[in-house]
Amino acid sequence: MKSTGIVRNIDPLGRVVLPMELRKILDLKVQDPVEIFTHGSDVVIRKYRPSCVFCNRDGSMLQFKGLYVCSHCIAELASSEEDFTENEIL
Repeated sequence: MKSTGIVRNIDPLGRVVLPMELRKILDLKVQDPVEIFTHGSDVVIRKYRPSCVFCNRDGSMLQFKGLYVCSHCIAELASSEEDFTENEIL
């Protein structure tokens, strides 16, 4: 990871303001979703990119019942020759 040299304090409500320079670099606009996760003892914030629920790829996505599926997995599912009966699914 690259250090930006920017230090910010957490306010009483637990918020941190991302400086304008950083928002410009990351192309973050007002109301853009960001993803927050940990990597060891680090907290990482990045612009949210939906990824496929099956293979974790990002890119061309279709949202189905709240889940994202990539075009590769859609094609693979469509070409699947396995027919499942109701008993096999249960």
